[in-house]
Amino acid sequence: MKPIILRIFALVLPGLLGFSCDTEKPDATLADILAIENGLLPAVRVKGDSIVSFNLQERMARYKVPGLSLALVENGKLKWAKGYGIANTENGTKVDTNTLFQAASISKPLAALAILHMVENGLLDLDEDVNAYLKEWKIPESRFTERQKVTLRGLLTHTAGITVHGFPGYSQTDFFPSITEVLNGQGNTKEVSVDTIPGSIWRYSGGGYTIMEKIIEDLSGLSLDEYSSKFIFPEIGMDNSTFQQPLDVGYHFNVSAAYDAEGKIIDGYWHNYPEKAAAGLWTTPSDLAKYCIEIHQILSNKSKGVLSKETIEAMLTKHQNDWGLGPSLKWESDSLMFMHGGKNAGFTNNMISFAHRGNALIIMTNADNGRQLISEIERAISNYYNWAITEQRIVETVQLTADAINKFAGLYKMTEPDIALDFTVESGQLIAIGEIGRFQFVPMSDVKFIDLESGYEIEFRNDGDQSVLILNNGLQFTKVEI
Repeated sequence: MKPIILRIFALVLPGLLGFSCDTEKPDATLADILAIENGLLPAVRVKGDSIVSFNLQERMARYKVPGLSLALVENGKLKWAKGYGIANTENGTKVDTNTLFQAASISKPLAALAILHMVENGLLDLDEDVNAYLKEWKIPESRFTERQKVTLRGLLTHTAGITVHGFPGYSQTDFFPSITEVLNGQGNTKEVSVDTIPGSIWRYSGGGYTIMEKIIEDLSGLSLDEYSSKFIFPEIGMDNSTFQQPLDVGYHFNVSAAYDAEGKIIDGYWHNYPEKAAAGLWTTPSDLAKYCIEIHQILSNKSKGVLSKETIEAMLTKHQNDWGLGPSLKWESDSLMFMHGGKNAGFTNNMISFAHRGNALIIMTNADNGRQLISEIERAISNYYNWAITEQRIVETVQLTADAINKFAGLYKMTEPDIALDFTVESGQLIAIGEIGRFQFVPMSDVKFIDLESGYEIEFRNDGDQSVLILNNGLQFTKVEI
């Protein structure tokens, strides 16, 4: 989880600057698109400052994001979709609406459709011990599983007590393990196991979805790619999506390469992920828009869908931490949203969809630094279409002395997931650099700081003899003495 372009002229004549203008716009006007492209908003504004908005191509350059693709759905229909920038800087391929990106963890809610399809057809029970379905590999019995068994419901909702948060992927020259080898810790991650009583806590687990993928293989005799290509994607019309890993060469003509935090192409163009359910989907925003539309239409009593209305309603029922059977959930009733983000090596994405209103936004980028850019686009769209999914925050700041800021410099680390932030002071400003990006924090008090672009907020505390920082009121980093 490591120039400035002429504004309107660049948008009207994109070919002069070498970025794609491929656009699907069944309903959107050019004015709609231009308003979004010139209306990007940072996360935070200091009270009393004037409102400043940005241009999309400027921000792509700012965040070193070579390529981006998005799709917007309104009232159950695709409103517009567009590709921006470069898919592969080595051969000059531009991003268009058919360019495939790695969906990363957005793979999970799509993979969940396959397991729910099996449940609906009577092959599985959501609340049965999953060892009853696993054949080649089983979850080892332990003092944790003595009290409560691991179930599909637990795997889908990240409440099964399963380890392994996520997966780094494998380069083109790396050994490519089987699912069983991944589960046994014979790949580049630790073994997938149960280390707490199932159902006792919520904890995000790509390992859990890898177990789920193994269940699909064992019971159906098909890989997740084969099962989804036969029973799921055709029903939705997702004809530009695949769980194939590694990706067949036949797809390579229109696939985006991946780029690191410095905007450099990743060796081998992208990583491969044997953990298909957790991170292995290749797709487009337009195809994910079809998924969002399908869910909306089923809830609106579509006569025949990929799953029944009853199953979709169960999928969108909140469990611990507001998680459904695959997607994360937010709000209630008519405002209910299902969503999921995604982060693989060199790809950053987000998907947000209103289940009943039929509005959705999917943004995919081919860069490690795509998260902040995505957030700025989401604020622009939320503001323009009055969706209220995200708003710019207004804060008050204070002045601190150099000594008061300097004492926070140093390296801070957390272990799960493994993230480090290195804090330095430059020209009186507190700067943090890490794999998740570079941030410039301004003080809101003597111990609280905020980054105006991302909205990340930190608070410094003392925990016994240790200095710690709390990120966004949740993640704790401990200062490392060097």
